[in-house]
Formats: sequence, structure tokens, C-alpha cells
Amino acid sequence: MLELSPTPLIPIQLDADSPIIWSKCEFMNPSGSTKDRIATFILAKAWREGVVKRGDVVAEVSSGSTSIAMAMVCAHLGLKFIAIMPEGVSRERILMIQGFGGQVRFTEKSLGMQGANDACHELAASTKVFLPRQFQNMDNAQAHRQSTAAEIACWVKENSPASVDTIAFTSGVGTGGTMVGLYHGLRDHGFKVLPFAVRPIATGKNILCGDCFSSLEQCSFSSRIPGVLDGMSQIYKPAEIEHLQEIEVSDEMAMSATRALIRKGFPVGPSSGLNVAAALQVAPALSENTRLVTILCDRMERYFSTELFTQWQ
Repeated sequence: MLELSPTPLIPIQLDADSPIIWSKCEFMNPSGSTKDRIATFILAKAWREGVVKRGDVVAEVSSGSTSIAMAMVCAHLGLKFIAIMPEGVSRERILMIQGFGGQVRFTEKSLGMQGANDACHELAASTKVFLPRQFQNMDNAQAHRQSTAAEIACWVKENSPASVDTIAFTSGVGTGGTMVGLYHGLRDHGFKVLPFAVRPIATGKNILCGDCFSSLEQCSFSSRIPGVLDGMSQIYKPAEIEHLQEIEVSDEMAMSATRALIRKGFPVGPSSGLNVAAALQVAPALSENTRLVTILCDRMERYFSTELFTQWQ
């Protein structure tokens, strides 16, 4: 069974006048994203409980990192994997899934992620498949509660003054697993928690690169920041998260922060830039007894053909 090693939590300062953001390098997971956490947790549990066995089929709705992570874990376990996604995603993501032996099935782009979700359930109704159901399976949040949050909490305890009793974190919300898992997990370790849910706001400056940044994820706040969605999560319930603040960051700022991170040597994608830009926004208001943390979600290579890299081509 695949076992994940802890990823480092390191200080990032984009320029001399910027605050230090402690950043969890989730792009260092085996398939290159934080979604390795949920894929390993959910599929390992299904394997232990006899829900899946070698040769069985797993199907998931995902236009990117979750499908890549699921394909990787399925390859380790001898499972077959089908990714269901809208047409128009970057070619790199498709090749990574196929490289791990996964199959990709496309749905009509205009139907967005909801159309892909409907197609996945239609497949399950006619064929024996295991559905991880990342948007509603609470094991998604539990994976981050037991691993990501525990790693952050242990690091802060070992590397901070005793006066630090609060952890603030910024996170875009897609499935809601990271937000909910970190919130509960950090509280489990005795910290006060200040969670910031980040919403990317479209600036209207989109530079289309073929179909790479179309509105295929039509429930996204901005098509420039893949994976940050509105209305699909059944895990994220704002009313149940104490001290939650929802903040807005322009997608232009998120893209700029992503490129700045890459230039600093951090090979990340747009959701990481979104999280860092949000952390820079909230940092000035935090007290000295608070450690500010964010997540660097995935690696840059799945975005080579997108707007993120247009200026360098």
C-alpha cells in the first residue's frame, strides 16, 4: 500500500516588504498535489474493508488533480480507473491520468462539472464501479484532518514560541475537504483556528489559450483558477466552522502570485497563488500569537499549455 511522507512547511517571502507565509508544500506528494492525501485515504480504506479488490473499477468526477491522484493510487493497487471530466481541460492533465493507466471520458463542455457528475452516476447505475465521491465523502476531510492538519500542528508546536496558540490558514474551496479537515484537525491539537475561505474573483482580463481557460468549470468563480468551485461541495458547511471568514482575491492577483512563486523556485499552479495572495491580504491584521499557514496545492506541469505560462512561451 502506498504511504505518503510528510511534506515540508517552509517560510515564503515574495519580496522584502512582504510578510512571511508558512507554506505547506503539497506539490511534493508523489503525483504532485494535495489530492494524493484523499486518494490514498479513501482507496486504502475501501481496500481494507473489501469494498474494492484488484481488477475492480474506480470512477471519479474531476478535471484535474484528484483524477491524477486516483489514477496513481489505482495503479499501485491494481485497480482500473476512469476519470470523467468536461471537454477542454489542459492536455497535460489528460496525459498524466493516461500515463498511470487511467481512462478519460469526456462530457459536454457547456454542462460543466455538474454534467460530468451526472455522467458518473449514470455509469455507476449501469456498471459495477466504486465511486470515491470526493464532493460528498467525509473521508475527504478526514484525510486532511489526520495527516495534513496533524503535520502542520506538530511543526508549529516544535518551531514556534510557546505564546503561539492560534493558527490562521487560507484555502480556496472546491470539494471542501481541505478547509473542513484543517479546521477540525488543528483544533484536535489544541489550537485556536482562524480559517479563511478564499474566493477568486474574475477580473475580465482572461487571455484565452485555445480551450485551456474556457468556462468548462462553469460553477467556478473564475475559470483562471481551476478547482475552486461554487455549490458542489456537500462537505463544506460554513455555518459549522467557527470564526470562518470568506474573502475575495482577484484572479489577476492570484495569477501574479503564482508566477512570483515559480520565480522563487516553487513549481506550483494557480490555486497555490490564490492561497498565498489571500494570506498576504490577511496577514497584517493577525496578532503575534498567530501562525499564518497556507497550502501550495499542486505542481505547475499540469498547466504548461495554459495562460499561466503564456508569457514565457
